[in-house]
Amino acid sequence: MGLSVLQSLDEVPSPLDLALICLPMDLVPDTLRALGQRETRAAVVITAGFREAGAAGHRLAEEMADIARQYGLILMGPSSLGLVNPGLGLFACLSPARVLPGRMAFFAQSGAVCAAILAWAQGADLGFSKFLSLGDKAQISEARLLTALAEDPDTRVILGCCESLDDGQAFMRSASRATRKKPVILIKAGSTTAGARAASARSGVLAGSGQAFAAACVQSGVIQVRDFPTLFHLGQAFASQPLPLGPNLAVITNAGGAGILAADACENTRLNLARPSQATLDRLWKILPPQAALYNPIDILPDASPERLEETVRAVLDDAAIHGLLVLLAPVAGVNPHLPEALVAATKGSAKPVLCCLLGSWPQTPGRAVLSAAGIPCSDFPEAAVTALESMHRYQQWRSGAYPVEVCYRRDRSRAERVIREARTRGALELTLDQVQEVALAYELPMPETRLARTSDEAVKLAKKMGYPVVLKIASPQLRHKGEAGGVRTDLSGPEEVRRAFLDLTTRMARQRTDLFIQGCLVQKMAPAGSREVVMGFTRDSQYGALIRFGQGGVHLEVFRDLTFRLAPLTLDDAQRMIREIRSLPLLRGVQGGEPVDMKSIEDILLTLSQMAMDFPEIHEADFSPVLVSPEGALVADMRLALD
Repeated sequence: MGLSVLQSLDEVPSPLDLALICLPMDLVPDTLRALGQRETRAAVVITAGFREAGAAGHRLAEEMADIARQYGLILMGPSSLGLVNPGLGLFACLSPARVLPGRMAFFAQSGAVCAAILAWAQGADLGFSKFLSLGDKAQISEARLLTALAEDPDTRVILGCCESLDDGQAFMRSASRATRKKPVILIKAGSTTAGARAASARSGVLAGSGQAFAAACVQSGVIQVRDFPTLFHLGQAFASQPLPLGPNLAVITNAGGAGILAADACENTRLNLARPSQATLDRLWKILPPQAALYNPIDILPDASPERLEETVRAVLDDAAIHGLLVLLAPVAGVNPHLPEALVAATKGSAKPVLCCLLGSWPQTPGRAVLSAAGIPCSDFPEAAVTALESMHRYQQWRSGAYPVEVCYRRDRSRAERVIREARTRGALELTLDQVQEVALAYELPMPETRLARTSDEAVKLAKKMGYPVVLKIASPQLRHKGEAGGVRTDLSGPEEVRRAFLDLTTRMARQRTDLFIQGCLVQKMAPAGSREVVMGFTRDSQYGALIRFGQGGVHLEVFRDLTFRLAPLTLDDAQRMIREIRSLPLLRGVQGGEPVDMKSIEDILLTLSQMAMDFPEIHEADFSPVLVSPEGALVADMRLALD
């Protein structure tokens, strides 16, 4: 083809900008070293099989990363499909697909996924600013890529498919900075147990939980989606349309039924179908026939002309109370095929987002091309368009909101450190009751008075000293959730009740659970009447650190799994949102005349829990269950700390 062929690296002029390496695995490190010596700036390793080859492949990948650092060489791969930068005319990629220029950047770890997306994008006329296949990430990770793409002037929105993250905290830091500048929309492969297992087996990296990734996205402003059609539909909307300045949406349609579908789609979102202003209604009265509906959704009727649509769109976009517009065009009998052109003309120069939905089989397929050329995203059904507009509204709220403020709670860290050091010296995997209470005192956690009784007589004496009513809980280091096992008796108001409860709990549990070492019963002061039960705690995730959970206790936890999750460290806003997100929040706020609980006391315990998680990485799991909350405050009724 008129191109010169070189026989060895010695013949290659230096310095090189980019090298693509496609050689047997054992030859790659030496080749990379030779390229480094020739001042090569960057290399993409196409060769696959490193992570999958076990320990030997891992060692080769680490050697490659060391060589890249030694020579200051940027390394992508191994197992990379390559990269594309249409703005530079750079197609360093194994895919034969034609890549159009655009404003969306896309990255993925899997070369096969990248190849499939490129082939699909060619048929859909989607363009990209950058397209990158990360492969096994010997050097360039998602975190580094987000940092670079956030500064890329050609990229307006960042899309990606994540499998396993080597450093979840680094990812969160990069994502938080990137989302303050431009939207980041990600899909997570391996979010289920089976998928995570497959991702770990393929990449050789232990995959974090789907809940941890979702929490990381929420806290860093990343928009997480479940499928590729949604990913790219949102990408097109963000890349081509301005962000809405509020939640008020107007819907214009040529079919009443389509408008009803859009109204239904808005019901469970943060968007409002706002009533047009009186000035707008006066304009619409002059534009539309008497049979038309004006009050949003606005029905311009099946016989609408291009002029009628154009004037209606202009009137709605001029309304200061409307922040975004969705136009639904159905293929009704006699529909004018030039409506898309009228929509383009009416929205030119608009500072508000406009999305279109051509329902079903539009009679003139060029209509989609007309809209696409004008940068108006087009969907087949209204639900996808409403999802895109709501995501744009949520992102605008995130970007314009205040930066989160971390809270550092008072604690006697050295006191807690002595307790944990003592437990680790003994080889214990869980703190004893006395040790847990000592840690609680160090962190000023509110706990009801609790003592261990080894006999029924001792239980009666302790109850009398504390004052009735009291609670009895079976004491066993092997029993995590005493309430679920039937090991709790509440509201005991006299000596005989305490004695009977002690004997019943110890004998019955010894008979039912022969695996338990029963120390006796815990005697605890009863919480205030009307207290609600919540649970909170954390577990260490392999990639993201401490994953904090919060929810209602009792049936809401056991049956409905009504829990919310965030990653430590928590900000005050994180703690408040965790409480507000549970489905059973009305029970805490008070229903049927009940008093609302002290929400601030829940926030305080959540933030203290987060502080503990950050202070002691050796605490693998913490469980505050239950925490009893009343209008007067909150008490940690039971607390368990397990060590790594």
